[in-house]
Amino acid sequence: MNKPFIVTTITTNDSGISVFDEIEFDVNQRGGMFLTDQIASKNFRIRKSNLGYETDFHLSGDATFIVILKGTLKIELQNGDYKLFSTGEYFIAKDNLPENILFESKIHGHKASVIGDESLEAIHIKL
Repeated sequence: MNKPFIVTTITTNDSGISVFDEIEFDVNQRGGMFLTDQIASKNFRIRKSNLGYETDFHLSGDATFIVILKGTLKIELQNGDYKLFSTGEYFIAKDNLPENILFESKIHGHKASVIGDESLEAIHIKL
């Protein structure tokens, strides 16, 4: 039970290209719970998106921890790699460019789309 939480992330490599990665959060036992250390956050929002919703390629802005409450969200990278996140799953979007690189929608970022047969409900927690 005290294995670390492994969280998928969308981050950028040294060239500013969005890539999937993972971050590991160690846990400590407290009574019958296994908890990470506190993780600071700025705010949170509750999101709904209709089936068929899709974004253009974009960057995450502030790092955001996203928890899927209902539905399936497809996150696709410029190279065609993608991951599906469904009810109960979560990830951190934190892809941003260094200040010296200008955003180009055909090179940088990720896009998101709601797929499957139901709308999306999610919680966005700004880190």
